[in-house]
This record gives sequence, C-alpha cells and structure tokens, in this order.
Amino acid sequence: MLLSPSPRGADLGTRVREFIATVITPVESQYFADLAQARASGNAWKTLPLMRQLQEKARAEGLWNLFLPAGHGDEYAAKFGTTGGAGLTNVDYAPIAELTGRSFIAPHVFNCNAPDSGNAEVLLRYGSEGQKRQWLEPLLQASIRSAFLMTEPGVASSDATNMQATAIVEGDHVVINGCKWWSTGVGHADCELLIFMGLSDPNAHKYLRHSMVIVPRSTAGVEVVRMLPTMGWYDEPHGHGEVRLTDVRVPLSNVIAGPGRAFEIAQGRLGPGRVHHCMRLIGLAEHALELACRRAVSRTAFGKPLVNLGGNRERIADARIAINQARLHVLHAAWLLDTHNLSAINAVSEIKVAIPTMAQNVIDMAMQIHGGASLSDDFPLAAAWLHARAIRFADGPDEVHRGVVARFEIAKYRGAES
Repeated sequence: MLLSPSPRGADLGTRVREFIATVITPVESQYFADLAQARASGNAWKTLPLMRQLQEKARAEGLWNLFLPAGHGDEYAAKFGTTGGAGLTNVDYAPIAELTGRSFIAPHVFNCNAPDSGNAEVLLRYGSEGQKRQWLEPLLQASIRSAFLMTEPGVASSDATNMQATAIVEGDHVVINGCKWWSTGVGHADCELLIFMGLSDPNAHKYLRHSMVIVPRSTAGVEVVRMLPTMGWYDEPHGHGEVRLTDVRVPLSNVIAGPGRAFEIAQGRLGPGRVHHCMRLIGLAEHALELACRRAVSRTAFGKPLVNLGGNRERIADARIAINQARLHVLHAAWLLDTHNLSAINAVSEIKVAIPTMAQNVIDMAMQIHGGASLSDDFPLAAAWLHARAIRFADGPDEVHRGVVARFEIAKYRGAES
C-alpha cells in the first residue's frame, strides 16, 4: 500500500505550498475587502479582478486544473493544466487538495473548486466529444462557471430515488420540469453550464430511471428563484440557489452518456469528489489548529497563558491526533480508488462521515480558545465551522454513509453461524 505521492506529485505539492504562502496568503485579506466592497455596491456575483490576476499567475506556473485525473485528464492537462501535462492519481492530488483547503480562495485560484471540478470530471469521463468541446474546454479555461442541479426542496433528497424533477425524452429533445435547490455556483455571473439530474423513465429499474442533462443557463424556462443564505452567508460570487425549470427544451444530444445513466455517473463523480472535500477539510482543520495554538500561547487569562488553562493542552493534543488519523484514513481511500478496489466504496463512505465531524470538532475547539472573536470576520473560524457543518449534508448526509459502511460490514457475516 503506497500512500506517498509520486515524485511529480510531491514536486507539485511543494510548488502549491510555496505559491499559497508567497502569492495567495499575502493578498487574501485584500480579496475579502474587495469582496465586501463589491457586496456593498451590488457587484459581488462576478469574479473580482484580484482573483483573475491570481488565476493568471497560477496558470503561468503550471498550477492549474490540478484535479484532472490520471488516465482520463492527460490530454486536457497538457492543454489546459499542470506542468508536465498529465493528470494526477488520487494519492498524488490528495495532499494538494489539503493545502488548498487552508485557504478559502486557493481552490478557485487553481481552478480546482467545487462544483466546477466535479462537473468537469463528469464531462471528461462521460461526455461526448461535442459536449467536451462546447463545455469542458471553457470550464477548464475558467471562461465559464457551472452548477450541479440534483437536490430538491420537496423531497428527502438523501434518497435520490425520491427525485420528482423530470427529464422526458420527446423525439429529438428532452423536456425538463422541476425545482432544484442548493445548486452551488448558480449565482455567478459567468455560470453558463447547468448539469441537471432528473427522472426520465419511471418504469425502469430504480437506478436506471434518471438521466443527467446539460442545460445552458440561458435556456428559456430556466429561472433562478432565489439565492439561499447559509446561516446568513451568501458565499458570493458563487452562492447556492433555488432553480425552477419549466418546460425547458434542450436537444437529446445534451444527455450525458445516454438516458438512464445518471446514477452511474453520479457515483463516478462523487467518489473522487468526496476525497477532495475531505482533504480540503483536513487543510482547514490544520489551519484552525495552527490559529488555536498561536492564540493559546500568546494570550493570558487569570495570570496564565491560555494553553495552560481549562484542559487546552489536552484538547490541542487530541486535535493533532485526530487530524493525523484523518489524513491517513483519506489517503487509504484515495489509494483504493486508484487501484479500482471495490472496497473504495466503503472507504469513501467512511471518510465522508469521519472527516467533516473531525474538522468541525477541531474548528470548534479553536473557536473556544478565540472566544467571542471567533464569531466575527476577524478570523476565518466561523466560516470554517459553517463549511465543515455543511459538508456533513453535501454529497450524502452522515446517516446515508453510515448505512453503506454498516452494509459492507454486516455482509462479511451473512451465512455465518450465530
């Protein structure tokens, strides 16, 4: 079992670390000041000039589209991506994802942000050549942005077979009706690509009833009803929206991979995506622990450094242990994905439960050490806690993934004597 990155992966990781430290971190506070100013003037839903500048620098350094997978993304990595012109394995990319997770803007700087990276992987793995030319290439150039329309407000979307929105084939077209929400990215002014998942054949096997369809944002009948605040935070310039689609007609050629293949595509998309989410959360937890330690040794209360009060040393130690355990857990899942091991299904569900909870706990500990300041925008902890909490819903809630893990575990004993 090899959990270390290849020499090329290690080199890219070193360069990403240096780029974040020397190029992104020094201007991150300025970025958020610019965003606040844009928000005040009503112009926060587009890419800021500073972000464009950072993206140009990253691309010039060959630190671009780093998420592209080995064996699938090599052609596009050579054209639009990393130095060396090849995609990375999950084990190679995981440490890079961790590094980008330390910053709220780094994934966007490197064009590795969700949901664009996941949508790009869908097109890369399952899209037709025409779909790739029209949509994948602009996405990899960051000339457009995208959203993924799956979750619905009217049903328990943790069970995707509950889906009510429809994508019905009528001759040479697909007619789409329904309402989706928590569609991340739909608020961006450059969002032109929507990937919609809907019911296309209610009489088929439950995992063959749904299709994924490309819907241009400008298509008649597409309406962004509202942008959704997350505990008061709109997450500009990308945001999360509620989208209503009414008698939307697109060509049959916009169906990805063919009707009835949405569940297959979703599983192919979400496996690596969950690894990316988890490794970014580990980076976020690392940053929170660093902030906690700096605060604990520099502030005093009741005549003692905070680090020596209230069991804070033990909490810091527990956080270090939890982060290190989590990192190995995710790298193991990444290795299983790279080796096409069926156990990866179970392992990915394990990390999807374990890592967001770990990150939330570590961030919560750091908030407690910072006191009331942690609830303000002076520190990134409140936003970090919210992000970790939200990931416990995204890509399947904890309960669903615990069910998968339990199913795999119990299956070992089927037929065994009691």
